[in-house]
Amino acid sequence: MPTDVENWKSEVYGNEIREHLFEFAERGFDSIPDDERDAWFERFKWWGLYHQRNGQEGYFMLRIGTPNGVLEPGQLRVVGEIADEYARGPGTNPIFGDAYADFTTRQSIQLHWIELSDVPAIFEKLEANGLSAQQACGDSWRNIVGNPVAGKDGQEVIDAWPVIRDLNETFKGNDDHSNLPRKWKVSVTGSADGSGQGDINDLAFEPAYKDIDGEGGGSGEGGEDAVGFNVRVGGGLARNEPRFARDIDVWVPPERVSDVAGGLSALFRDHGDREDRYNARIKFLVDEWGPEEVRETLQADYVDFELETAGRDVREEYTYNAGEGERNDLIGVHDQKDGANFVGLNVLVGRMGAGDVLELADLVEEYGSGEVRLSQRQNVIVTDVPDDALDDFLAEDLLEHYSPEPSPFMRGSVACTGTEFCSLSIVETKNRQVRFARWLKENAELPDGVEEFHVHLSGCTASCAQPQIADVSLRGMKTRKDGEPVEALDVGLGGGLGEEPGFARWVTQRVPVDEVPGAIANLLESFADQREEGESFRAFVARHDDEELDALVDPEETDYEDPMMHNTKRTWYPYAEEDGLDDAPPVPADD
Repeated sequence: MPTDVENWKSEVYGNEIREHLFEFAERGFDSIPDDERDAWFERFKWWGLYHQRNGQEGYFMLRIGTPNGVLEPGQLRVVGEIADEYARGPGTNPIFGDAYADFTTRQSIQLHWIELSDVPAIFEKLEANGLSAQQACGDSWRNIVGNPVAGKDGQEVIDAWPVIRDLNETFKGNDDHSNLPRKWKVSVTGSADGSGQGDINDLAFEPAYKDIDGEGGGSGEGGEDAVGFNVRVGGGLARNEPRFARDIDVWVPPERVSDVAGGLSALFRDHGDREDRYNARIKFLVDEWGPEEVRETLQADYVDFELETAGRDVREEYTYNAGEGERNDLIGVHDQKDGANFVGLNVLVGRMGAGDVLELADLVEEYGSGEVRLSQRQNVIVTDVPDDALDDFLAEDLLEHYSPEPSPFMRGSVACTGTEFCSLSIVETKNRQVRFARWLKENAELPDGVEEFHVHLSGCTASCAQPQIADVSLRGMKTRKDGEPVEALDVGLGGGLGEEPGFARWVTQRVPVDEVPGAIANLLESFADQREEGESFRAFVARHDDEELDALVDPEETDYEDPMMHNTKRTWYPYAEEDGLDDAPPVPADD
């Protein structure tokens, strides 16, 4: 039997949702029938809108897709202006204020407290400036990710930006691919550092060399290798079923990427599970079929040319989020291949106030080309800064808050939305991870030679903060302390990507949140004491069993105080003084 969601989608889905969305926006939130709200909220996701959690009825999160994280000149200012005008609600965040933008782990942008009546005006402004919320959510192609500085990075093997742009133009709004069994996450990487994180995507194109016989390439006997992409399928982190994408033994030249991507998208459309949404990701289809059958079916039914076997990859050069080596991330000053510089700025937990967004928009127009890029570590990269402007840019006051040389604990912090807005989350995340990072900066030390340390906090098992690929992985839970229910975190250790990716091992369960910073500090002290010469944290974790690691975590109360630990989700807003559901604000008026 098809799921409720499949039945809803069979009635209205894809581009046609927009007309209904605008009608509801004109008539007001209360015009959505109570018994149809679940269906319409599910459909609205296709246009980037998620209804917020209980007690925030009538308010939405809006996600703006920015393929490969590219914001062209002027677009960052548009985001800041929309946040400043429309993303203000009845709740004020004590750290970030009442209007801000969230940069995500998929190189997108999220705004909160959006009222339905404002959606048409927001869409008009976005689309007039080359931006869109189309398919930013929903069961379709999501925002395409990759190395954010594609086309500018001096270390890239091939410029993937034209390929990403073509895929976005081909499959966004494409009716043949608008209704898939579940979300479809695609990564296209041209760099040698692995910064596209293809391993954790449904579909990944990674740089590779190939000897091609016949026209268009070398024969391997004096001819030059062609540069294109190897194909991997079936990665993902969600729930308790993480997978790394698997090699299907296919290499494609850039001009064939769209054909192969469309073929695999159609294969998923036709064969993915529509009767059980838990199993409706392609990773489970790859589990069932195996990579060989995926390749055979792609060849037989979905492409009309002979697929090449996989070429020579560059995975031995992958350093992004690898735990050691250079280019673990893109923070700091880096050379562009045109002689200018790109500057990666640390945006703690990916959140920037609307005023700061607008101030940064001024700076990138003054010192660069006006373009910025967003990374999968929730950070902002300013491109095209010439050498003679670099020192003045780095001296700007705003960069004290968004530093290109942050503390490792600031640099390594990633957090999802959490119970502030998300109905799935079990614990508060953004403000908590900020407090964790600040406490660790003042109270914990990394051993000599360890310059980066990643701590990811996810509010539930949906893994939006990508906790399984962090040095320390934190996942929302509940427990009791002194007889009272409190928020708690499971602790995992040793995850990361690179040449040999590995998922974190969940070694300690349900640590009360106020004991987590002490546990991390104790862990780092043990790492320093027991570390072998030059050993990375991931290698240290790998040579200990789970019982030993559990003992090293050692939760401890410290001078760290957590104001949200007793928030057990029975609130309309975790930071409100009167936060009970009965105190929730009324549904915003249709104005």
